[in-house]
Amino acid sequence: MDVLTHPLGRRIADVTAIDPAARAVEYQGTWHTWGEIGAAAEAIADRLPRSARVGVLLRNRPLSVAHVLGVLRAGACLVTINPGRGAERVRDDIASLGLPFVVGDTADLADLVPSGYAATTLGSRDLGAPLHVAVGDPEEADATRPDVAVQMLTSGTTGPPKRVDLTYRTLTRVLAGAKHYERSRDATLRLRTGVAIVNAPLVHLGGLFRVLQCVSDGRSFVLLERFTVDTWADAVRRHRPATVSLVPAALRMVLDADLDPADLSSVRSVICGTAPLSPDDADAFTAKYGVPVLISYAATEFGGGVAGWNLADHTKYWSAKRGSVGRAHAGCELRVVDPDTGAPQAADEEGVLEVKAAQLGPGDGWTRTTDLARIDADGFVWILGRADQAIIRGGFKIRPDDVRAALERDPAVRAAAVVGRPDRRLGAVPVAAVELRDTADPVTSADLLAHATDILARYELPVEIRIVERLPRTPSAKVDLAAVAGLWDEHDDQDRTEER
Repeated sequence: MDVLTHPLGRRIADVTAIDPAARAVEYQGTWHTWGEIGAAAEAIADRLPRSARVGVLLRNRPLSVAHVLGVLRAGACLVTINPGRGAERVRDDIASLGLPFVVGDTADLADLVPSGYAATTLGSRDLGAPLHVAVGDPEEADATRPDVAVQMLTSGTTGPPKRVDLTYRTLTRVLAGAKHYERSRDATLRLRTGVAIVNAPLVHLGGLFRVLQCVSDGRSFVLLERFTVDTWADAVRRHRPATVSLVPAALRMVLDADLDPADLSSVRSVICGTAPLSPDDADAFTAKYGVPVLISYAATEFGGGVAGWNLADHTKYWSAKRGSVGRAHAGCELRVVDPDTGAPQAADEEGVLEVKAAQLGPGDGWTRTTDLARIDADGFVWILGRADQAIIRGGFKIRPDDVRAALERDPAVRAAAVVGRPDRRLGAVPVAAVELRDTADPVTSADLLAHATDILARYELPVEIRIVERLPRTPSAKVDLAAVAGLWDEHDDQDRTEER
């Protein structure tokens, strides 16, 4: 496969060359041109062999956008690495991957690539700065993944986190399928008017896909380093997009903010996914701002969305089907099966959701999710809960055992237990109960949190740590998680929870 004849690699190269002086990405009030993005992407692409596995340290910055495009222009395999997971874990992650190449800004490469790691590193200080290349010679590198575009890291829920292979063909199908939901389905090679807003992290499929969608369409976009109501609302006021995308936590922040409804007057719909959203919150948002919320259902394993609402369905069915995540996307099939026997369930019967995703190709069979669901006779899907114990905090998946293990690495901790506590804005947040060892010096919850901060990502940190004399246990001496959850009064004021 000649990389520049591959549809995605060719499209990236062609779009960035249409008008190099035109504005492409706005970041912190400064515009960067298609030419700047394209030149930085080309510099990366020229150094990478086809199909090579390339670890990319992804931040929501224009330089990372160029790195993503460069890897895909080369026809290489983008291995996503989240530099915000905690330095120690990022180093361990990189060390275990066996990568022949690692790309990032020079500060991240210096801080996060393990000492002595033999990969070739490619980095620059920022967009437009010279590319610095340190040639390595990995002896046992897991070097290639032919036809795989992205190895996206997911947070495991029934086992350790894993990387999902998304092929170039899958990404191309997803991008083409997204056109089905746009008012204009014109795929002509040109730069389009209007400015999109990208506020999801590039290390998540939603953020990465949104960037690729904008580039493929030739649409400029505002890139937010992180979501805040003020920066997002400012971008909406200035650029007046017709559609915006908000994860449930962000939507609740906008709902709680004192924005003038006129600020959102250009917006025809809000796409909301990645975590459950209360229909009450969706209705409250529509009542306050006059904008319908179109809930969607997606997973990394499927390369994107497989179900959702559109405006026509929302107008016709929302009052009767509120709480549903919508109907299957074009070409996708959904069914609910008995979790034990695998037998398909009848309409409105509860079971585990299985999916045939159109973007994975006609040869793929049913993929079982970890979600409990029901599907009614009209094809609308309700997600009823998770078949595992993952905590979904504002769209981020948290494994309680990872948090527990981090707390128990503190020498002062004898044992810890972590559970999810419902939160109106974020969906759920982690809380922890800790049993201490006998120590000469007093230990506080703040001390335990400070220790965990060096290990965990910010979103994984418990919002509260309670020190208890003894953890509640079952007769078999296992920690009783239900009793641990009961330590938190159900009448606590959840709205005061502060996102870390």
